This record gives sequence, C-alpha cells and structure tokens, in this order.
Amino acid sequence: MIQVVISPHSLLETGIKVEKVDSLRLFKFTDELQSNLEDLLEKNKTGSLTLEEEAELNAIGELDRIFTYLNSLACCLAMTIYPTANSVN
Repeated sequence: MIQVVISPHSLLETGIKVEKVDSLRLFKFTDELQSNLEDLLEKNKTGSLTLEEEAELNAIGELDRIFTYLNSLACCLAMTIYPTANSVN
C-alpha cells in the first residue's frame, strides 16, 4: 500500500485568511478551501476518496485543529486583557 502525505503547511499560502471577528483577528479557511473541505467530507461519507484526497482531508483537518487551538488562545488572551469588553450583561 502506498501512503500519500500532504503537509498542512502546504495549504497556508492559498487556503488561510485572517478575519476580524468583533475585536479579534482569527484564522479562517478561505472560501475555496472551505468548499474543498466540504467536497472531501462528502466523498468521505460515500467512501469514494482517492489516496491523495484522503491525505488532503487529513492535512486540512490537522490545520483546522491547529487554528481552532490558536483562535481559542486569542479569545482567552483577549478576555484576560480586556475582561469588561467581553463580559455579558
């Protein structure tokens, strides 16, 4: 069996944007990468992914986990620095 590996960093230049959400700047997938992810997830449900597509899905998933972590750190840091701006009344 041949294993295909795609590194998450290969998606950084074209698949990532920084978007302002409230007072934070968060990492987000570009519309193109998000659409590609949705297509790959749909193909995965039907079991019709090629080895290369499976590797791409894994790379996007890893990038998603990294950015979820970084975005959560940004939110926690913002709440620590500006607690009253983020409090709910």
